[in-house]
Amino acid sequence: MSSTDKPTYPQLRAFSSGGGVQSTAALVLSAQGRIDFPVHLFANVGDDSENPATLAYVRDVLKPFAAAHDIEFVELHRIRTRGAHRGPETLYQRLTRPGSRSLPIPVRMSNGAPGTRSCTVTYKLEVVARWHRDHGARPDRPSVTGIGFSTDELERKGKARHRDWEICEYPLLDDLGLSRADCMEITRKAGLPPAPRSACWFCPMHRPSTWREMRRDQPELFWQAVELERVLNARDGRLGRDQIYFTRFARPLDEAIGEAQPTLFDGDGWGETCDEGVCFV
Repeated sequence: MSSTDKPTYPQLRAFSSGGGVQSTAALVLSAQGRIDFPVHLFANVGDDSENPATLAYVRDVLKPFAAAHDIEFVELHRIRTRGAHRGPETLYQRLTRPGSRSLPIPVRMSNGAPGTRSCTVTYKLEVVARWHRDHGARPDRPSVTGIGFSTDELERKGKARHRDWEICEYPLLDDLGLSRADCMEITRKAGLPPAPRSACWFCPMHRPSTWREMRRDQPELFWQAVELERVLNARDGRLGRDQIYFTRFARPLDEAIGEAQPTLFDGDGWGETCDEGVCFV
């Protein structure tokens, strides 16, 4: 179903999906009737911006699974309605458009501190919110947004934004008490492959291990990120701004990140890597 179709429900209930581990488990739980979300919304920040593995997983796994279980899986995109660049806009386009001064991703400053981050609000939260409003959500008839925080992310619940036309529910956390590992097990038992981590391929919030693995396993993508960092620094230099970095090491990405070595064990995608800090817990 396209984002322009507007079915009506007794109360609009939609789960905000990122296409990752917790969101996949939420889709399985919806199919099993353990949580009540007949609609799952995936805000795609751009085919040129999202992790390609996430886009492939959404296309090849989540959408077919949802269709097989009579669940609407709606892919949304940011649409600019004002200004000179009206129409669909991806995050990568916003970063690289000639003449753009925008830097909405959490780049690192020279002291290692993260810069301002508005990408999640603009390309995820506001896009999902617009869908809710377009489908009838209002203060006297609020809709329900499902958010996939697990028990590992308890602190994120207190930071979530609440609007007067929206009721936020956290079914994995509040109702079922599920951890990230629990979500992976739910997905495995449903017969689905493990979900990749959901993030933009150039996100400065990547762990060093993620960058190293990208350099080893997806070199073309890694060097695109290196080039994007250079492009943004060249632009900021012309604007008289300080240099920025994609890591906390205050060095260009290709200098800060060495190639990861082959792992000791060939995993199946269900386990965590040793540098996740969970091997001996």
